[in-house]
Amino acid sequence: MAVILVASDNPSEAKQIKNTLNGEFDKVYISTEMDAEARDFEMHRPSVVVIAFNSLEKAERYYLGLYRLCPALQEVAHRTVILCNKDDVTKVYGLCKKNYFDDYVLYWPMTFDMTRLGMSVHHALRELVTLGESGPTKMEFVSQARRLGEMEAILEQSLSDGTKHIAKADRAMTQAGEEIGVALDALSIRLTDGTLTEAGSISKAQALHKEIARIKRDDVMQSLRTAVHAASPIKTWANGVRLASEPVSAAAKALSVMAEQVPTTVLVVDDDEFQRKIVARLFVDFNYELLFAVSGLDALDLLRKSKPDLILMDVQMPELDGIETTRRIKAVPRLASIPVIMMTGQSDRAVVSESLKAGAIGFVVKPLVRESLLGKVAQALHGA
Repeated sequence: MAVILVASDNPSEAKQIKNTLNGEFDKVYISTEMDAEARDFEMHRPSVVVIAFNSLEKAERYYLGLYRLCPALQEVAHRTVILCNKDDVTKVYGLCKKNYFDDYVLYWPMTFDMTRLGMSVHHALRELVTLGESGPTKMEFVSQARRLGEMEAILEQSLSDGTKHIAKADRAMTQAGEEIGVALDALSIRLTDGTLTEAGSISKAQALHKEIARIKRDDVMQSLRTAVHAASPIKTWANGVRLASEPVSAAAKALSVMAEQVPTTVLVVDDDEFQRKIVARLFVDFNYELLFAVSGLDALDLLRKSKPDLILMDVQMPELDGIETTRRIKAVPRLASIPVIMMTGQSDRAVVSESLKAGAIGFVVKPLVRESLLGKVAQALHGA
């Protein structure tokens, strides 16, 4: 069931907003105590946070404080609706456009359509349902497509090897038949020309000669023909599998080609604009889509709505450093599988150890080198 949390510095106004929402939503709570924002969020774990402060600065400070003090903020899928006055509409629109907040309602002065707030909450809840039902990420799709391509190659190789083995067995049986026939013919000749004196009289030798010919014709050769005939269904089966798999193999090849054309999404988290430009330049001409966050808090906010295939995380950042940001990302089940590579200008053993404990899988050292960076990224994504 949806939980709505109204956060405000004005208790009476918070109660008024709560009463407005109570008619449509069963669980509406308020958070008005100073320094209790994180506690209230963790207690109620809301689906929608209605931010209702009397100034935009206070609203931003409230939500920024949640990012700093409340790790549960990343664990709980939620949306934000900020209430504003007419003087802040343009600024709030810009913040929502940048994904700092999800939606806004012109609330003050109270001459607006009262149902607008309820509608915004409904929209937020629907978006959360869609997010919960979302399918695999692009990288997960690409990974499976690559595996299909690999399986197609394995199947083709196996069928080719099987055909060779069957042909080899055919040749071996034919050769064995010929060699047995030659050996029996040689034995028969030795019996009839007197070379094999132990065989006894000529008449007995002739009888043996006939018997050997019969054995060769009726027993040995017939058994070999039966063995060859027994292998025939295997040939038919192999050919049938090959024919039946051709459409699937063609589809797997096409899917693999398509997968290679899907850009990989990389989130670059660095507070240094110059470093962000360097990273962007290093990825030029390669099939990557880059997202940028200017801080750890900015990255966490961006990750509420998106799931990149890989994260490049600067270690040293103000407010929330790369290690703590990584730790928070890994604590969210939806984000835990995203590989994180740390970008650092130092090789301090303690930094390396703490980064690995937080969940990072590797490091690149500044100044960044294209070959090294792309190699680490490819290894993280494909294990290559």
